[in-house]
Amino acid sequence: MDILILLIPVTMLLLTVGGLFFWWTVRSGQYDDLDSPAHKILFDDDKDMIPTSDKDD
Repeated sequence: MDILILLIPVTMLLLTVGGLFFWWTVRSGQYDDLDSPAHKILFDDDKDMIPTSDKDD
């Protein structure tokens, strides 16, 4: 039973830290747009990888 004297405050501290971290992520906009990063891989942005013919003769 003596361990409860230690575990209850530690649990409350971890719960508070987790709640504050979750509040910070919501306030900073981490969950605003969940679809755009998934669709971003489908866009063609390989133009810098296409070889060009540079003729400097």
